[in-house]
Amino acid sequence: MSNIFFRMYLVIFAFITQCVFAQNYPDGMSEGTLKINSSSVPVKIYSTTELADLASFSNNKVNGNVLIILNESNVRPESFNSSSSILDKFKSEKYQLLDKNFRLIETPVTEDNIKAFKYVLKSSKPIASSDQVSLETPFKIWDPSKGIVLGPITLHYYSLMFIFAFGFGYILMNRIFKIDNVNQKYLEPLFTWTLIGTILGARLGHVIFYQPELFRQDFWSVFLPISTKNGFEFTGFSGLASHGATIALIFTTLYYSFKIIKKNPFWVYDRLGIVVALGGAFVRLGNFFNSEIIGKPVDPNSPFALLFPQQSSEYGVTVPRYPSQLFEAFGYVCLFVLLWILYRKTNKKYQQGWLFGLFFIILWAIRFFVEFLKMPQGDEFIQFGGLNTGQVLSIPFMIAGVVIMIISKKFKITQAENEKPE
Repeated sequence: MSNIFFRMYLVIFAFITQCVFAQNYPDGMSEGTLKINSSSVPVKIYSTTELADLASFSNNKVNGNVLIILNESNVRPESFNSSSSILDKFKSEKYQLLDKNFRLIETPVTEDNIKAFKYVLKSSKPIASSDQVSLETPFKIWDPSKGIVLGPITLHYYSLMFIFAFGFGYILMNRIFKIDNVNQKYLEPLFTWTLIGTILGARLGHVIFYQPELFRQDFWSVFLPISTKNGFEFTGFSGLASHGATIALIFTTLYYSFKIIKKNPFWVYDRLGIVVALGGAFVRLGNFFNSEIIGKPVDPNSPFALLFPQQSSEYGVTVPRYPSQLFEAFGYVCLFVLLWILYRKTNKKYQQGWLFGLFFIILWAIRFFVEFLKMPQGDEFIQFGGLNTGQVLSIPFMIAGVVIMIISKKFKITQAENEKPE
């Protein structure tokens, strides 16, 4: 047992050390090595999601070799005029334009080929079309497509993760109802109310806690997956807050408990917590695919270092960072496994509220500690004692979890009572 605690201490110490010694990148660029045939060329790596910043960078007199990683917001056919003029500006400043395989593109920029441009390079040793080129960095670069392109439609990975979350959640809750010998007719309304509470609560929670200015600047984007700020555009929901989803789920589940299944709400919360823990892991994987909710800058030699070229401009410079989404997802998977074992192997499911209280404590503790490694999301207008908005909002939930576990002793039921209604 002492060895287990010693290993846990080492893991915690490693995370704290990484956090304390997180790197600063004053010039907004990280470093790598461009392999051109048999020679090595050191390069500074830059990326931005903002066309204005990209245009401004083209005017900078940067010393040394520079490699710019373009992303989808830089080379959109919808903004062809702006994008093409910026790329032409780089060419006039002796930069070379490359595709995703580091092949030189010498043809003019057109609406048909603009998506082919992936890198902009300025090197003391210009590359030729016959050169073999690759990029080496001490960190990994996370730069996938955001979805599966099906003709004119793109099936976003973020949406797929939500589908997986609710799909596996439905299958898992169906299994739980069978184990508890509860009539399956109560499953469909639970799924419906959970879906409504999660989506609506998560969206409103994000806007209220992190982007309240949207109510004034782009009202319809709060409730619909669109943006009207710079003309009409279908964007999907890119801002969802787990705190808001939790609050909404509490209220929708109360309605379901009292009006539909007619059980103690803690009975429902105990089982819903198991499902939510697994669903939360899928949602964080969706954030990872979207390069959002990213971590703080980290030493490029760290085993955790990842570069997110597709990150939102709100996070500042594009440099190696913690994959905080994966840290959180891993924690939620562990929580799911723990809750499932306790549900299946112990009698705690008959002590209504105990599993839910434990779920609250651990889930929000995971969120609380991972926040130390996260970048702020939007305006952090709730701050206290050096803690950010996510941490401050997590504390009441953890306290509530402790209280619920204590009072759960009053709500013990028998196996026969557990199977009511029929």
